[in-house]
Amino acid sequence: MFDIRYRKGLPDELRRMQDHVQTIAAEAGLDFFPVVFEMVEPEEMSMLAAYGGFPTRYPHWRFGMEFEQLQKSYVYGLSKIYEMVINTDPCYAYLMNCNAAVDQKLVMAHVYGHCDFFKNNMWFGHTNRRMLDVMANHATRIRRIIDKFGTERVEQFIDCCLSVENLIDVHGAAIQRQTDDEDPIRAALRAQQQDGAAPELPSANHFKADVDRSYLDEYVNPPDEVMARRERALQESLQPKRHPSHPERDVLGFILANAPLHGWQADILAIIREEALYFAPQGQTKIMNEGWATFWHTKLMTEKLASADEIVDYADHHSGTVAQSPYRLNPYKLGVELFRDLEARWDTGRHGREYEDCDDMARRRDWFVDERGGLQKVFEVRRIYNDLQFVDAFLTEDFCRENGFFAYGYDTKNKQYVIESTQFAEVKSKLLDQLTNFGQPIIDVVDANFENRGELLLAHSHTGSDLKVDWAETTLANLTKLWKRPVALETRLDGKPVRLRHDGKELVRNTIGET
Repeated sequence: MFDIRYRKGLPDELRRMQDHVQTIAAEAGLDFFPVVFEMVEPEEMSMLAAYGGFPTRYPHWRFGMEFEQLQKSYVYGLSKIYEMVINTDPCYAYLMNCNAAVDQKLVMAHVYGHCDFFKNNMWFGHTNRRMLDVMANHATRIRRIIDKFGTERVEQFIDCCLSVENLIDVHGAAIQRQTDDEDPIRAALRAQQQDGAAPELPSANHFKADVDRSYLDEYVNPPDEVMARRERALQESLQPKRHPSHPERDVLGFILANAPLHGWQADILAIIREEALYFAPQGQTKIMNEGWATFWHTKLMTEKLASADEIVDYADHHSGTVAQSPYRLNPYKLGVELFRDLEARWDTGRHGREYEDCDDMARRRDWFVDERGGLQKVFEVRRIYNDLQFVDAFLTEDFCRENGFFAYGYDTKNKQYVIESTQFAEVKSKLLDQLTNFGQPIIDVVDANFENRGELLLAHSHTGSDLKVDWAETTLANLTKLWKRPVALETRLDGKPVRLRHDGKELVRNTIGET
């Protein structure tokens, strides 16, 4: 581990290069936080990547494992990390000292695109821009816990927390959700019950509309309806309440608030959850973020920055960035092509009802209305969309056809991947499924006292893909360590509703409805 605050700045040549790139980027319309570049060795870049860009993070074997994988991949020539930038104010970015000058220029242009996205995309609006210091504080707290309770015990608990760090509400940090507890009538009745007092019927005035004309009272507030509502409110207040009253998406937050954790365990779980929420917008905008940075480094390099003797090297290295593998999606490629398509469509008027309703393919191909609104549109999209919305709104049938998109799957009979469909609706649906909740299962807490036994009941929102039972078993086992009681999960497997229940020792699978 090392501390970037005490590292040397850029050499004079690269400092002048940064000033030039920054000026060109600002003139192009990019708006970014101040950027601090640091030069690092290849080994240090692998270390930074393992730590998620934050060299001050808490110690854990997972980061060492990821470092070994990244470093060996670099040494064997399988991959190379050209840059890394983190969402802070100022933005810290890292350059490898072995990169050629044209690569450093390209990377700087790419970084300014990322920094503009971090600052202006609404999904990053709630993130902590001082996360570098927060991470250092987290590391200090965890080291103190390790000193007190021992490395092995603490690491085992961190392992447990990290295995379920995806069970968060990715929108929770930006949304204040309401509950039934805010109903003043029912809250007052429940308070009377908790104090041991007999619940009293609330006054009819609680249910009356706020009108001054008394002659309308019998029409606005019919006595029979008022009394019926009073009785219903009383009866509902006397019924045992399910906790939570509504499905709770933030499983980690619910466990943190309700599980019988020791103080040091709650502290670690809170740290894991806070860091997971910080990184969530990056998972929600991977395609857009990388596409936006690639869109701008391409525009700046080809129009302003690259000299004649650098353009071939730039094109060679850029082509490697956007190369499309036949087996997995390249977010750089998809993102930049969607932004380019977006700019071209809004420059030439190929959008709107008239264009969409045109069935003449020759006319659609030659369609041109001189709108010149492309650049304004891409800035607007950059501000308010995430990946799911971006693909849903702007991935068109024409785009899929021109770029040769298809959906593929694994053929268990022939033991190879095959093309399943080239139909636009199926291709888009499969891509959207991969982007929904980062392609991970959507899990909610539905009952913290299932069958009145203190067990935690979760529900899986089945969207067409069954859970991997072995993964579910491991996840439920770790949740039992946090909840300290059995944990059950309701889902669908092979078309049947089932309940998976783990008591900390073994998984039991039952079909719901069977005795």
